[in-house]
Amino acid sequence: MASLSPAQGRQARALLLLGLVLFLIGLLTGFVSGSFANPRMGLSAHLEGLMNGMLLVILGLLWPRLALGTVALSAAFWFMVYAAFANWLGVLLAGIWGAGSGMMPLAAQGMTGSSVQEAIIAALLISLSVAMVLGIVLVIWGLWRVRN
Repeated sequence: MASLSPAQGRQARALLLLGLVLFLIGLLTGFVSGSFANPRMGLSAHLEGLMNGMLLVILGLLWPRLALGTVALSAAFWFMVYAAFANWLGVLLAGIWGAGSGMMPLAAQGMTGSSVQEAIIAALLISLSVAMVLGIVLVIWGLWRVRN
């Protein structure tokens, strides 16, 4: 394993901290999800917060093992942080607004918001999907490059 750069160490710690913050946000979302316009979507937001928080913590633990250049490491970091929080936020907004049928028909249970609300939800979900795929590909590449 290559030596850990100061930036990589800071990113690893930030992933751990942000992951725990998102996990806490997910827990807190669970307390209020029943009062949303769509409680089922609220439950989904609660679970997204928990799962994406755990993902960031896991990434923080393996971050020191990645063999990536500075730019790729920074890109992977920001892709993953954005995707994790945008995932929670998009589903949260859909639950609060009673929207999201365009992108999440099962969880939205036929509830459709205004065109602006649906566009915000779609933009978050599409952009986070791209960011998540790109981030995971970079993480896999960084692990693949490690020579024991």
